[in-house]
Amino acid sequence: MIQTLETLYSQFTGHAPESVEALPGAGSNRSYYRLKGTPTLIGVCGTSREENEAFIYLSRHFQAQHLPVPAVHAVSNDGLCYLQDDLGTDSLFQLIAHGRETGEFDSTEKELLKKVIRLLPRIQFEGAQGLDFGKCYPAVEFNHRSILWDLNYFKYCFLKATGVEFREDLLEDDFETLCQTLIESMEPQPVFMYRDFQSRNIMVKDGEPYLIDFQGGRKGPLYYDVASFLWQAKANYPDSLRQELIDEYLEALRPYKQIEKEVFLSRLRHVVLFRTLQVLGAYGFRGYFEKKTHFIESIPFAIENLRQLLQEGFPEYPYLCEVLQRMTELKQFAAARNRRNLTVTVMSFSYRKGIPADESGNGGGYVFDCRAVHNPGRYEQYKSLTGLNTPVIEFLEKDGEITEFLRHTDALVDAHVQRFLERGFSHLMICFGCTGGQHRSVYSAQHTAVHLHEKFKINVHLIHREQQIDQLLKAK
Repeated sequence: MIQTLETLYSQFTGHAPESVEALPGAGSNRSYYRLKGTPTLIGVCGTSREENEAFIYLSRHFQAQHLPVPAVHAVSNDGLCYLQDDLGTDSLFQLIAHGRETGEFDSTEKELLKKVIRLLPRIQFEGAQGLDFGKCYPAVEFNHRSILWDLNYFKYCFLKATGVEFREDLLEDDFETLCQTLIESMEPQPVFMYRDFQSRNIMVKDGEPYLIDFQGGRKGPLYYDVASFLWQAKANYPDSLRQELIDEYLEALRPYKQIEKEVFLSRLRHVVLFRTLQVLGAYGFRGYFEKKTHFIESIPFAIENLRQLLQEGFPEYPYLCEVLQRMTELKQFAAARNRRNLTVTVMSFSYRKGIPADESGNGGGYVFDCRAVHNPGRYEQYKSLTGLNTPVIEFLEKDGEITEFLRHTDALVDAHVQRFLERGFSHLMICFGCTGGQHRSVYSAQHTAVHLHEKFKINVHLIHREQQIDQLLKAK
């Protein structure tokens, strides 16, 4: 593959690339490479000629419509490899990292999201002008057959994998009803449905968004791309931001199509339900069967989206909703749901000043005695320092006693936190004490707080009592 790309590059530019760098893979079987030189280009190799032909055709058509997509410059004779523009390394997903992780999007992130959502009607309507939908792959349009493909993808690759019992005939009845509802949401005029319009597939170069990975696009309902973008599992958009971005979309849509907001929202929620099931099917296949970590990590976010959708309910699909409700309540998904409700207080203290009281009213929790660990406080050079200072940290870790001590406490605490998450408890207290509450206990509490926050993505209230340090590590 690399040799083919290097040959294409040489034929296009007249010289060999300076270097070839493999790029991280995504959800498909396509491989990506950065061929550095003048110019730097992206090389793509896939296993499906038809999929590549769809992307190349769509890219050239969108270029002619002056839409922001990468140009394709060279294609191999077998159609399996091609070269396209390099749009840099900044995806929208990366640029909204602060908002995704905290749930609080700043003004810069919001403005970028608004710019992207306002671009969507152009893709859907201008992109459809003169487009030969017959060249789309693997389906020409969003129709009865393709809808059932995705619903069965969910059923076989995700739902069955969870172990939930269900009657297949009743589930298929509701699938048929949902299918009809979705088909009725199609516009009379052709609309290009991007299908995977989400932040990972949008690159930002010089402040402007560019579109990639649209090879699965086809004729379809305009609601689908709004659902894909705003309910992307790991994007973590709060509902208030979703509503704000829907308003931006409807305003940008007016030159092409006017839809009353109430009508738009009533149709959109059905498409959001379908899209959520479709991505869960993909996460099940890519995560459970192909063992790709990124998809497994996305499952709790999609389950939470589904849980919120079910709160309002879909009386049109009673049995489907019953099955989905039971699925979202499974123990393996409960931990993610309860993550923001649990706060673990981790405290260091001095035994000389007494064991800390539990202010939560739960009566206490773990109290670990660090006094058996080699004490750096016995040495003059460490007496004025704490377990947060590098010399003390290096002393403790080189000595190794505290590492073994924390290996045992981590195992015990991890099991306890996991159980609390599954059962929906709201508070746990973990205290580490030593003689002065300065070295060993501080190091241990700091280690445990960071460990729990990183592993479980929960709220951790960290207190070093004798140093009067108090901070909250917020749930991710």
